[in-house]
Amino acid sequence: MGEPIDVRLNHTAAQLLAKLCVEMGTEDPSGLVVRALGLLDLAQRTRRQGGSLVFRNERGEESEVAF
Repeated sequence: MGEPIDVRLNHTAAQLLAKLCVEMGTEDPSGLVVRALGLLDLAQRTRRQGGSLVFRNERGEESEVAF
């Protein structure tokens, strides 16, 4: 892993990150950001290949990841 860097977040993004850390039970916000960016990268890569990334809930309802 490389050297850490500082990233500035606006108030809304910081609140969302804090909320997600609590919900995910983690005290590692950078790890959560890495996971989120990985998911976005997967969606973008899939879209470039002509596909789409879809979430399916427990009722079978689907929602495409939007950009």
